[in-house]
This record gives sequence, C-alpha cells and structure tokens, in this order.
Amino acid sequence: MSELVPVNIVIADRTYRVKVSPVDEEKVLKSAALVNEKILAFKNQFAGKDLQDYIAMVLIWFVSEQANPNEHPMIWEDLSQKLSNLNDLVDQILSEK
Repeated sequence: MSELVPVNIVIADRTYRVKVSPVDEEKVLKSAALVNEKILAFKNQFAGKDLQDYIAMVLIWFVSEQANPNEHPMIWEDLSQKLSNLNDLVDQILSEK
C-alpha cells in the first residue's frame, strides 16, 4: 500500500488538510476546484443566500450528476479554462475588498 500524502484543499474559503493516495491527489484537487466553481455559480445565480445554502446546493447538484452520469457527464477536459476563469473572479472579488 502506498503512503498517503497530505493535501490542503480549500472549499468555500475554508482550508482542509486531508491525506490521500498520491494517485488520487490530482482528482481530489480537481474535485475541490469544481465544488468551489459550483459554489460561485450558485452565488451568482441565487444572490442573498448564506454559504451553507450554496454548499447544500452543490451537494444536491453533485448527487444528481452521479445519479444520472450518462445524462450530464462531468467534463474534466475544460476544467483548466474554468479554473482560470474562477481564479480571475476570485482575484477580482479580493481586489474589490
């Protein structure tokens, strides 16, 4: 069995330190990025909710996606571009504060 490596992931402005298999590290980081992307999308779509509401919406979305993987497959190929856009939005939000 391979050694677990510590990974810091940030979800909804909170940092979590988790230990994962080295082969799963990239998948965990991409999953955290996808969760943050969906939180931001729901924030833009449903203004005025609190963060817990957005996290719940993401969980419901994720479970729905997994229940019907053939209807709406998760697309990882364009994740890099979406992450770049997300980083730009976060930088913009932080510079406004």
